[in-house]
Amino acid sequence: MVHQLSREDARRIALRAQLLDAERPTSVLEVVRHLTLVQNEPTAPLGAPTADLVLWSRLGAAYDRDELADLIDQQVLIEHHGFIRPSEDMALFRAEMTIWPGREPLRQWQLDVARWVEANDGCRREILDLLRREGPLPASAFDDTCEVPWPSSGWNNHRNVTMLLKNMVERGEVAAAGREGRQKLWDLAERVYPDDPVPEPDEAQRTLHERRLRALGLGRSRNPAALGGEYDVGEAGEPAVVEGVRGEWRVDPALLERPFTGRTALLSPFDRLVQDRRRLDQLFGFDYLLEMYKPVEQRIWGYYALPVLHEDLLVGKLDATAEPEEGVLRVDRVHEDFDWPAATRDAVEAEIEALAAWLGLEVMRVE
Repeated sequence: MVHQLSREDARRIALRAQLLDAERPTSVLEVVRHLTLVQNEPTAPLGAPTADLVLWSRLGAAYDRDELADLIDQQVLIEHHGFIRPSEDMALFRAEMTIWPGREPLRQWQLDVARWVEANDGCRREILDLLRREGPLPASAFDDTCEVPWPSSGWNNHRNVTMLLKNMVERGEVAAAGREGRQKLWDLAERVYPDDPVPEPDEAQRTLHERRLRALGLGRSRNPAALGGEYDVGEAGEPAVVEGVRGEWRVDPALLERPFTGRTALLSPFDRLVQDRRRLDQLFGFDYLLEMYKPVEQRIWGYYALPVLHEDLLVGKLDATAEPEEGVLRVDRVHEDFDWPAATRDAVEAEIEALAAWLGLEVMRVE
């Protein structure tokens, strides 16, 4: 059976799955376990990095940032691949580490990476020895004794230690062990990851697909272009088509035909609901691009504009900046994608006030 969904159906399934309907969750751990990941992006023009904004969008005023920090310190939550994840999920990723550099047949780039790591085995061992002796350290603590430089003339040029650490994570040798300020700390993986049984790689992949679909509600079997495969759901769930959208989807049947009550929310630009731009356009018809990397004169919505959710639609963007020294949340502009009804405008204004209150600031409107 292939489920026939309208776009409204699809949107509401996605919002329920992302905990963005009216029924709010009650704890940080509940949110992260359900979403499976929260991006650990430190950029914070609103005075709070994206992980905090994602959790505030779900939990509201009840969210205490210290709760997230405590869970990370206790290694109940762990940073992996730049995302905060439940520690119990790490066994699923460790399964893939057992077959590094990847599944057969290996691609040329995987063979090249394996040869590069082998050529720099001496530096790799020095990093492991130093961590074993001294515990968690930042990347700056490791000497670059690589004999063969990382073969890049672009972003990763002259970043031998960084790239070696990245591959040591993929091999299951080191892991992120918290942060000192904005600096990531590294430690031996055996001191960070829980000592849980590691499933076979195929079984782990099936479980990951099921977990992702539960968090997304609706996804594609393969979507490698979006967030490094974090939107792939394989054969989890049941097949579905969405009216007016090409191709087949997979849907979580537990979310079908459930009543939906929406609410208003301000979302981080790195929120999982909006990061897959193609999915965002297909389901929500929402035109959005994070403009922090654009020159000022080319920006339309602002450096770090927050997508605005109202009921089951994304309706605009909020351009705002926290100025804690002045005690204000400066609202430069609220972009309405269409002429909002008064009720929508009032709901969005209330959410802006709620954001400012959570940040301990007063709203200052520029426009």
